[in-house]
This record gives sequence, C-alpha cells and structure tokens, in this order.
Amino acid sequence: MSDVIVPKGQPVPGDPEKKGWLFKWTNYLKGYQRRWFVLSNGLLSYYRNQAEMAHTCRGTISLLGALIHTADSCTFVISNGGTQTFHIRAHDEVERQSWVTALELAKAKAIRAQESDDDEDQMSSGPVAGGGTEGEGEDAGGIARELAARFHDLRTCSELVARHGAALQRSLVDLEIPPTDTTKQVSERATLFRISCNAMMNACSEFMSAAAASSARMSRALQHEREQKMRLQEVVEQLARQHDNLEKTVTARSTPHTGGNGTGQGNDTEDEDHEFFDAMEEEVSSAMEDKTSFVIKVPVNRKNKVKSGESSDESEGETVTETQQVIFVEDKERPENTMGGAEAAAVSKPADNKEEQDIKVWPHVSQVTGAVDGHVRRTCVPDKPNYPLSLWSIMKNCIGKELSKIPIPVNFSEPLSMLQRLTEDYEYSSILDQAAKFSDPAQQLAYVAAFTVSSYATTACRTTKPFNPLLGETYECDRMTDLGWRSISEQVSHHPPMVAQFCEGVAGWQCWQEFTMTTKFRGKYLQVVPQGGAFAQFTSSGNKYTWRKVTTTVHNIIVGKLWVDNHGDMDIVGESGPATGYVAHLKYLPYGYFSKDTQRKVTGVIKDPQGVPRYVLQGHWDSRVEVAPVTSASPDNTVCKTGKFTVAWQRVPAPPDSDKWYNFTLLAAQLNEPEAGVAPTDSRQRPDQRLMEEGLWDEANAEKLRLEEKQRAARRELEAEAESAAARGLPPPAPPTPAWFTRQAAPGQPHLRHLYNNRYWECKRRADWTACPDIF
Repeated sequence: MSDVIVPKGQPVPGDPEKKGWLFKWTNYLKGYQRRWFVLSNGLLSYYRNQAEMAHTCRGTISLLGALIHTADSCTFVISNGGTQTFHIRAHDEVERQSWVTALELAKAKAIRAQESDDDEDQMSSGPVAGGGTEGEGEDAGGIARELAARFHDLRTCSELVARHGAALQRSLVDLEIPPTDTTKQVSERATLFRISCNAMMNACSEFMSAAAASSARMSRALQHEREQKMRLQEVVEQLARQHDNLEKTVTARSTPHTGGNGTGQGNDTEDEDHEFFDAMEEEVSSAMEDKTSFVIKVPVNRKNKVKSGESSDESEGETVTETQQVIFVEDKERPENTMGGAEAAAVSKPADNKEEQDIKVWPHVSQVTGAVDGHVRRTCVPDKPNYPLSLWSIMKNCIGKELSKIPIPVNFSEPLSMLQRLTEDYEYSSILDQAAKFSDPAQQLAYVAAFTVSSYATTACRTTKPFNPLLGETYECDRMTDLGWRSISEQVSHHPPMVAQFCEGVAGWQCWQEFTMTTKFRGKYLQVVPQGGAFAQFTSSGNKYTWRKVTTTVHNIIVGKLWVDNHGDMDIVGESGPATGYVAHLKYLPYGYFSKDTQRKVTGVIKDPQGVPRYVLQGHWDSRVEVAPVTSASPDNTVCKTGKFTVAWQRVPAPPDSDKWYNFTLLAAQLNEPEAGVAPTDSRQRPDQRLMEEGLWDEANAEKLRLEEKQRAARRELEAEAESAAARGLPPPAPPTPAWFTRQAAPGQPHLRHLYNNRYWECKRRADWTACPDIF
C-alpha cells in the first residue's frame, strides 16, 4: 500500500521520502476518511487524492518538535504541542510501524538540520582567521558535522532496533500461552526487525560514502570560494573605474560640448549614461535651467513591442532596442494663443467654438451639494477607531491553515471594496469633459493622459487595502445629476480576481476597464503589477484610446511606515477614429535616493502617426499635471520648443480632518453611503464592510469570515457537481457567469474581454434583480 523508506541523501530536494494512502480522523460524523499522505523535508502533508498535489494541500504538520506515539495496533497520533493533532490509521500493524519509523527518521533529520544551521550561524559570526587556517577550519568543521549527522542516524536506527527487539522477545514469551495467532504476531515482529535492520544498513553505507567523499568535496568548495573572491575583487575594481567615469561624464554634461550622437540608441556599445549629444543652441542651453524645460527618453523602436494600450514597468523585462533623447524647452517669445504648432492652430478655428459650447464641463465633487434618497450626501465617514493590533493573535489563527484560507482581519483594510476603489478613478472626470471639447486628437490625447495620471492622486496617502469583492459582487455609482457620469462594476472572476467596469459621461465619453493584477512580495516591499486593459472613447468623434496602468510598489511591508510609489512606462494608443496612430508615452519616474529629479514625477510626450511630437506633459502624480503644445522641432525631433504650459489637472486638497477617517477624499466618503434601489449584490449591502465603517471591527471580522466561508462552500458544491457529472460521463455544469458583462471580443480585437451588456440600468429601472446571485 505504501512506499518503502527512501534512505537519506537519495532523493533530490523536494522529492517525498514516503507517501501512501492512510486514514485520517476528521470528525465524529465522518470518522476516519481515506487521504493521500506525503512525507517530505520534515513536513507531513495530506490530500484528498494524488491529483490535488499539484494545486491544493488540505493540511500540513511540521515534525520539528512534534510528538509521535502509537494508540493501538493500527493507529498512531502526531501532535505539535496542542495547535495541531493528526489521528492516523494504517491498514495493518506493519504499515503503521513502517510509517512511524519513517516519521521518527524525518523528525531526527529536521532537528539535526536546525542544529546545523545554528552552528553555521555561530561560526559565521565568530572571529575569522587568516590564510590557510580559515580553509582548514571550514574543511574540518564540515567533515565533523557530516560524520556527526550520519552517527545520529545510526543511533536513531539502533534505538528502533532495540525497541523492536524487545517487542519480539515479548512475543516469543507469549508463544507458550494460547491463543494460536501468536505465530502471526511473531512473523510481523520479525518483519519489523528486518525493516529496521535495512534502515541501519543504509545509514551505515551512507556513513562510509560520506566519509570518503568529504575530503574531495571540501577541497573543491575551497577552490570555488577562492575563485569567487578573485571575481569579487575584479568587480569592485571595475565599479570604481565606472564611478570615476560617471563623475567625469556628469561634469562634462554640465557645460556645452560638441560631438557625439543625438539619438541615444539603447543598443550602442556604450552605457546609456555615457551617451553624448549634439551641442544645443545657446538659447536652448540656457533655457535648460528653467523648470519648464526637461528631457524625455522616448522609445522609437521596441524589440518586444508592447500591445496597443498596454503599459509595463522596465523592471518587468520590456526590451527597448532604440530610444531617442528629446529635449523640450519653452518658447517664451511665441504668442500664448498658438497651441500645437501650425497644424494645431489651423484646426483651432472659431468654427469649433459652437461644438465646445455644446459640451458642459461638470464640476468637481467638492463644488456641488448632491442628494441621495431625499437628503444631502454625507461629507465624511465615522472616525477610524483606535484598535490595538496583535500580530500574535493573527498568526495564531493562521497555524495549520492553507494560505488562501487565512482570513485577513479588517484592521488592515478600509471600509471600501476594490469596486469602489476603482470608481474613485473618475473623481476628476471633468478632464474627460474638457477632452471631449477638442477636435485635435493630439490635444485630446494630452488631456486623456492627464486623466490617467489623476487616478493615482490618492495612492500616496492611502496605504490600507480595500475589501476583496466576492464573486458576483457589484457596485453602481450614479452621479449623472451632479457630476455628469455613472458607472457599474462587477467582480467577474475569483481565480484570478478580476473586475470589469464601465462608465459613461453626459459630455459624450465612455470608459471601460478590466482590472486584474499579479503581486510580487520582495521582503521589504510588495509590487502590484496590473494586467488588465482600459480604454476611453468619445462618441462624437469616434476616437478611442487604450492603455494599461503602471506598477505600484508598497514599501516597508515588515518594518517602518508604509509608503507607496508608482513607476513604469505607460503607452496610451489611439485605436480608432481620427486619433488612430497617435501615441502618448508617459514615464512615471521611480523613487530614488540619489535622483536629481523630484519624487513622484511624471513626464510624457504625445506624437502623431508620423512620429512628430505634438504635445508634452509634465507634473507629479500626486498633485498636478501641465500640458503644452510643441511649436517647433529640430529636423531629427531631438530638440523641441513648446508653448505656454497650462494646467490640465490639479488635485483638490483633502478635507482637513480626513486623516481621522482613513484619508478619504470627499468622493470616497460618499461611495459607501447607503442608497435605496441598488442591486442586492451591491457593495453597499455588504455586512462586514458596513460593520467596519460603523467601528464594530470584531463583529466585522466574524461576518467577513462567514461570507468567505459561504463563498468557499458554493465553490466546493460546484466542484462536487462537476466530479459527479464526470463520473457519469456527462458534461460539467456551467460555471457562474457575470450578470452585467459578457466575455467576448471587442470589434476588431482578437482577445476576449468582459464587455458591458447595457442591461444594468434598465433592470434597475424595472427593479428586476433576478440575475443577481445570493452572495451576502
């Protein structure tokens, strides 16, 4: 039934030392249930079947410090001090003892490995001798530890043999007394004795081979360390030379110089910090001292070209084979009313004034007094209570649980869901209203770029996480009467988590996004890399622009005060209408201790289909963004003069006491306000989120656990139905589908997306919520 014991040293790291079917006690209703057990690396894990080993572990217990004892002839118990206890039953006594022997050996290995790590830490922190003494000490110490480990194996096996020998002697004594089945017992004892002897022989063999191989292995390791030391010395010397060259380069760049290459290609042999550029005119050189003049490195050719509308962080492997260094300086002698050069001036005729007058630019939420259900909307939420956070109580509840099933307490959250958090992107929707008035695609794209930057305005001070939406959870925000837009969002997938959102404005624009992400935990910081796409479309002109959000990094995850940085490249691409071929390249500069640029800075350039810069953008993603037209450019587009910079977006200061209520903005404070007539799956109806907002955090934690377990129970029921259908040869039942979004390909696009089906607002008008699942 179960595999034989694999001697120590034979399996590669990660291979199981023993595995097989056993029976585990579950509860008084189900009793013992058959489970697949795997013993590996000092951990005993179990699964419902062998197929689950690839994705789901039902439970794991560490043998380090665990107590292993037998309850009867077929049952044994493993306990790690009260937090976890496994009651396990084998088919017979021989199999039980085989597992107990393997567990005892694995426990001894785990204890020995921990002691070895402690010894190595002490040796590394102790005084270091010089020259050959150091190598000889490491050699002798390594051999001694290896031989001591093998001797510990022999001693463990010897104790097991002595124990089984005593049991065998007792069985021989019982031969003189009935019953007659004693002979079978003696045979089983003899089998156990042979198993222990075989284990001892394997350990002895390993002892001899380890003693013979230690000397050669340590010699090779010592030689390798010496070579590594030489390489490190060479690297340090090379870094010193590069540092000296960089200082000389910076000094040379601070004064006008001639010669070099003006394109700054990324595939040159010289490092990009050693690139040289053509001498600028005297007026341009002096203008570089002005804060309105700056340099942007614009990609003109990519080896792995980014799909339209996508953005990526440079650290994620995006390869730029050719870039162009573009210098922008403000042309202060040019009239301020010239926008976008001669071509833009031609399209900015009085004929467009009528069109611009027909479109209303709606005010910011701080400038209106909206109403909901007959009363004025609230301007704040209840203050955040000062609950002490006990990390020990949280960790204690996580022991022995699967990572995906660990409940995250509301102490780390804010009383908003991810659906509501994404709705905050439209706080500065007036930028899109303004963009809808422009007929020039370049100018319109510049304001769309400013709108994408404004969505990060609150991330600088909002370090708490929103609630993860349940599958099928929705959120509507209808602010047509006071802000000029309305949106609907839905959690369309749970694994991986994915949100689909659609928003439309009175000014004639529509926005859609499909938000999903991957996270990378690096110890000191956590990176959130968005994977979904987004677009903005203007109905009157047919212009459509697509993009993907940049990477967000949360620093000081373990120790220190949390702070957030947004960084990476974003390409906003025109896909349809007169804007086809226009591209806005934005650069979110990462935080750097030694950077000469101000932190949280954003720069960008808007180029027409011919690659000519038309508009330029600069600012900071937490405060404001300015745009200016490009009035003239050099023949190779490396030096451009711009018109007057105008403010496209400026952040409205948060309420003075917002630090008491989660640093919410005025719009964020109104998102979770109760409202009649919304769908039963709306985030406003979520009980744990409502309890947290009201300051009842203990009740919110309990309710959150109930909702998550209800969602898991629904998923288990669906999996059981699928297994049952597969056993009968029937097709599996259809999984839950979104109610307000349909997964299909957009016109002219090959990829499937969750697109809005235009049904929500009609169903709300009729109060028809039959399509909504029961999730709360």
